[in-house]
Amino acid sequence: MSCGYLGQPTVVNNVETLCKTTEIALHGGEQYFAMGTRQSTGTKILSVAGDCERPGVYEYEFGVRIAQVLEDCGARQAKAVQVSGAAGLCLSEREFGRRIAFEDVPTAGAFMVFSAERNMFEVARNFAHFFRHESCGFCTPCRVGTRLQSDIMDKIAARRATHYELNELIRLQGVMKSCSHCGLGQTAGNAVVETLQKFRPTYESYLAQTDFLPAFDLEQSLQAANEVCAHHPVQAGVDDD
Repeated sequence: MSCGYLGQPTVVNNVETLCKTTEIALHGGEQYFAMGTRQSTGTKILSVAGDCERPGVYEYEFGVRIAQVLEDCGARQAKAVQVSGAAGLCLSEREFGRRIAFEDVPTAGAFMVFSAERNMFEVARNFAHFFRHESCGFCTPCRVGTRLQSDIMDKIAARRATHYELNELIRLQGVMKSCSHCGLGQTAGNAVVETLQKFRPTYESYLAQTDFLPAFDLEQSLQAANEVCAHHPVQAGVDDD
């Protein structure tokens, strides 16, 4: 028998859990466990949102395919699905045959649909800025990692990035995942790396045609100061006389 704080009974305020315990109390555990899959018994509530005709709350037995959910909610031209929110798993069209279940695609319930018109780089860039804002700053891997991640995504959007930055995004996710103190930092790079791996041509369409470009432009940063001081840099090869 499980117990909570100071050995006292634990209060569960999760509505979905309370609904399931009621069903089990009324109809028995065997009936409930007969639904779903061998490793994921029962049902799961999905909160479906995004580019679909019928967003809302749906309940399915565990094991339902992603394609079935998309059909039911009227997502006719879906390009991607983000399962479990910004920190979850991004599925491309090739993965719509996968199933909602702990042994395949686990989820807390969020199910975001993105149509063919969506730019998945911009979707991931928005997630990167979200995690940068939400980081509490307690640990360095998350505090610095989320900032670097969003800066790199902005550099790509400005078409000043190369393949070097794409590799840096993957490296950053590895650091945040293995070293961050809590789950937010550990999953803050998921959406970026998932979309980079599954929609790489979209990322590459933003890249500059060079091996490396610095994010800091010295001449541009000094331009205002040069104008105030009426200073004009001497060109190479020009005689001061």
